[in-house]
Amino acid sequence: MSGPLSHIKVLDLSRVLAAPWAAQNLADLGADVIKVERPIKGDDSRAFAPPFLKDEAGNTTRESAYFCAANRGKKSITVDLSKPEGQQLIRDLAKNVDVIFENYKVGDLARYGLGYEDIKKINPSIIYCSVTGFGQTGPEKDRPGYDFMAQGMGGLMSVTGEREDLPGGGPQRVGVPIIDLTTGMYASIAVCAAIANRALTGQGQWIDVSLLDSCVAFLANQAMNYFATGESPKGIGNAHPNIVPYQTFKTADGALILACGNDNLFNKFCEVANCTHLAKDPKFSTNGQRVKHRDEITALLNEIFLTKTTRQWVKLLDEAGVANGPINSIAEVFQEPQVLARGMKIELPHAVAGKVPLVGSPMKFSGTPIKHEIPPPSLGQHTDAILSEVLKKSEAEIAELKQKGIV
Repeated sequence: MSGPLSHIKVLDLSRVLAAPWAAQNLADLGADVIKVERPIKGDDSRAFAPPFLKDEAGNTTRESAYFCAANRGKKSITVDLSKPEGQQLIRDLAKNVDVIFENYKVGDLARYGLGYEDIKKINPSIIYCSVTGFGQTGPEKDRPGYDFMAQGMGGLMSVTGEREDLPGGGPQRVGVPIIDLTTGMYASIAVCAAIANRALTGQGQWIDVSLLDSCVAFLANQAMNYFATGESPKGIGNAHPNIVPYQTFKTADGALILACGNDNLFNKFCEVANCTHLAKDPKFSTNGQRVKHRDEITALLNEIFLTKTTRQWVKLLDEAGVANGPINSIAEVFQEPQVLARGMKIELPHAVAGKVPLVGSPMKFSGTPIKHEIPPPSLGQHTDAILSEVLKKSEAEIAELKQKGIV
């Protein structure tokens, strides 16, 4: 494999999205990732459906689209962790890997002799990443956590959605499980940093990443707005709390995003839109003034944007170098020439569906390019191969493990 982490082996003991997303990132980067799933049921997200994949004849399979979103590039083995023989298989696999991801409740794996301190004894250089709702410490560490809860508890929903005094206003969940994904990204970064540190020191370590912490960190400028003023920011729909105009506008036939990130861009916009008088008005000439007079400038721009279609505005603004864009449906996203040119839609052969379309990795490397070669696995697809090739089990030993329901 050609990726920058092609020398790294990963054991993915996690389920659903946050930690599997992190393990998938490492798989994209070339790591050899073994995903451990429960016999029969597998990862919980295999049941997050419909929709399911369809095979080449158009028949519905039992492979959920949700599972495929977070598990490309992995090999699947089924192991019953509740049984001593299954726990021993995990310990044997742990001896041969660099990284372990897990997202069990705090202390659960330690009960099976599979916690960080247990694995460290047999693999001192292991990088062990635990992903939970609330972290390994603190008064709420034992609570189960989900993305939706983190979005609410971590404050993200309070600044997402239309103003409460407008129709449909109030706190709103982001349209994708953004905190699961963000937590997965933080976990990916942390593991890569630990790999780099181990190259210098030879020491592994335990990484503790949580949904709530990630959401709080993700508040970014909105948290700083609070620290600077002592007032909690509120939802303002598609507008920006610190930049105007940086929002959506209705056009003659749809809607458009205008992103004037500085005064120069606003001036360029005014030239294209034949409203240079606005750029000269002291109330609107600087971003600070436009933020103060947000409602007034927005009302004026609303009228201007209704005079042309979305595509007319896109053409004019592009030619002027003003940041803008249409609001695409998901279908339209994968028809965008730029998205296609960047290889963001890929297709891989699949054990059950024949082939499966997937979203490609956004990471582009000049020297160690990412190659998508392994599709999301069917449940237990690689069990026999891993037992025989990695753990050197004989056919008789594998048959006995299956007969006992261990794998």
